Amino acid sequence: MQISLLGPLEVSEDGRPVRVPGEKLRSIVAVLSLNAGRPVPRSELIDELWDEEPPRSAENSLHGHIARLRRLLAVGAGKGRLRDTVQTSAAGYALALPQEAVDAFRFERLVAEAETVQGTQPARAVELLTGALGLWRGPALLDTGQGLSCRMAYTRLEGVRLTAYEHLFDARLRLGQHRAVVAELEQLHARYPLREHFCEQLITALYRSGRQAEALDTYHRTRRRLADSLGLEPCRSLRTRFQEVLRQDPSLM
Repeated sequence: MQISLLGPLEVSEDGRPVRVPGEKLRSIVAVLSLNAGRPVPRSELIDELWDEEPPRSAENSLHGHIARLRRLLAVGAGKGRLRDTVQTSAAGYALALPQEAVDAFRFERLVAEAETVQGTQPARAVELLTGALGLWRGPALLDTGQGLSCRMAYTRLEGVRLTAYEHLFDARLRLGQHRAVVAELEQLHARYPLREHFCEQLITALYRSGRQAEALDTYHRTRRRLADSLGLEPCRSLRTRFQEVLRQDPSLM
């Protein structure tokens, strides 16, 4: 079985989709997937489904949802092959799957692997990060509810995704692909105007493409946004890059 969390929830077996209807069932699948191979306490699942106002029958309701999920997996995959995928123990419920069966784990593994080679093998880092980012189909955990576990996982995965983009463009700039990355960096910088490393990368790419005036203008616009939104000055790294562009430092090329 394969589970995709980087976008709307998708469950499949041998390429055959298994429909999981209802937000509560999708929340259960998501939380169990985020802990693949490890039991999740019943209390944690109850908190995820009902937050701070669980019904008196929450434990029985959870048991009913688990039973329904098992039936759906058994029927959806055919021949009942996935009926025992959701396991019960004294510690709670667990999804009997390797982490590699969940796209979020594969994504984080690829990003971590890229981080180990980006300084010495930028082309390999680009390959790994492109593959990692290609796993995303939309916002993570898009339709799995607003429980604490899913919200925390969304925040963490989104942070790793943005870091992966930063590493990707660092590697591509190291490979001399400054002209090719300008448009993509402009889009990311427009979407995340307060993420200073995107600004620094864009300034670098613009300058190396012979667009010094645009690079300087990008810095000034970011500086104003930081001041207006957060009351902050740009970080030291971004200020240093601005000064290097201003004096046309040879180290930039």
